Amino acid sequence: MKLESFWQVTAPVFTGASQGELPATADVVVIGGGFTGISAALSLARSGLKVVVLEAGAVMSQASSRNGGHCNTGVSQNFASLVASRGVEQASRYYRAFASAVDYVQSLVEEEQIDCDFLRCGKIKLASKPAHFSGLKATYKALKSIVDPEVELLGADEVRREVNSAAFHGGLIQRRGGQMHMGKFGVGLAQAAVSSGAEIFEHTPVNQLTRLQGYRHRVGTPRGEILADKVLMATGCSNVGPFAWFQRRIVPVGSFIVVTEPLPPEQLHALMPANRTCVTSLNIGNYFRTTADRRLVFGGRARFAISNPTSDARSGRVLQAGLSKIFPALASAKIDYCWGGLVDMTADRLPHAGEQEGVFYSLGYSGHGTQMSVWMGRVMADIIAEKASANPWQRDSWPAVPGYFGKPWFLPVAGLYYKARDLIS
Repeated sequence: MKLESFWQVTAPVFTGASQGELPATADVVVIGGGFTGISAALSLARSGLKVVVLEAGAVMSQASSRNGGHCNTGVSQNFASLVASRGVEQASRYYRAFASAVDYVQSLVEEEQIDCDFLRCGKIKLASKPAHFSGLKATYKALKSIVDPEVELLGADEVRREVNSAAFHGGLIQRRGGQMHMGKFGVGLAQAAVSSGAEIFEHTPVNQLTRLQGYRHRVGTPRGEILADKVLMATGCSNVGPFAWFQRRIVPVGSFIVVTEPLPPEQLHALMPANRTCVTSLNIGNYFRTTADRRLVFGGRARFAISNPTSDARSGRVLQAGLSKIFPALASAKIDYCWGGLVDMTADRLPHAGEQEGVFYSLGYSGHGTQMSVWMGRVMADIIAEKASANPWQRDSWPAVPGYFGKPWFLPVAGLYYKARDLIS
């Protein structure tokens, strides 16, 4: 079992990183070389602006290529609950934003001819307990009547035509979602940005950010400084660097994933006949999908802990047990890859984007960022280039998480709380 991301290990090598000195000036400096930052850089470069991306590690080395590989419609919150808390108009706007984001990812894949196994396969949410089916039914009614007439509700007797497991008691199908190879897509996106004129500097962390006037900033790195007319923060958890304001609003939560060895095609088809992306209804649940080379990718909040090699290995064993419980036929299947990553969780589990003291930002995708981060890169690029102003995640305020200053001391307590909720639900 390799403690490495399958997406990173099996992706092509990114060859477009700038090797020379940092430029003295830039129209826009983008902090972060993941989906948001690189997507923004691509759009900004196409607009004729001089854009520089500063990435602390390697391009696509964090959340963008350490996730489960899903690219789905639907917000992280239950849609029926979101309607109740935010109203029909706002909830619908959020849902449609995710649908537009999936469409945009597909358009980039086709336009840039990115070989990333993109597949529009749809998503199914699976009821892990009989009582959870009523929640799926309420969400189904809200979705079908308001924003998504193509959704389908499956009862306990029907769900096995989608996922051949006795572990589930119904399901909700959303047909517009998809999946892809995250590493291949990320590298292809970065190569497209460079081809359009963006400069990408890897292993160049930002250690100083000084506002000069308006949107202008002096951006400091170990390799030197850049005077930027505008700055875009696209760093996910932002838990390293001079970003205290953002660090108090985003909680890094570990998520962990295992990938099996290639499975016999007849076995994989028998277990996943519809070949959709899947997510379970538990608070500490699982998400899974197949790959183009016949593997099963299986992830979840195996432990409320931060990712590191020891934690990843322990979580891998938890996930392997969970995989065997859902699919007993895979109890002896070899696990080839195991890794963890950090989810940039916000208090309301929704993204936040806008401008704070002259710095533009788009952050906090809360585990549903694959499609939204790519789309928001373009949205923020259009705002920065003054080509558009629409931003679905602009809010009047973004309060800090009470009692939180960058170290998630409360994660073990949160884990116990959600485990208790799952037991009694």
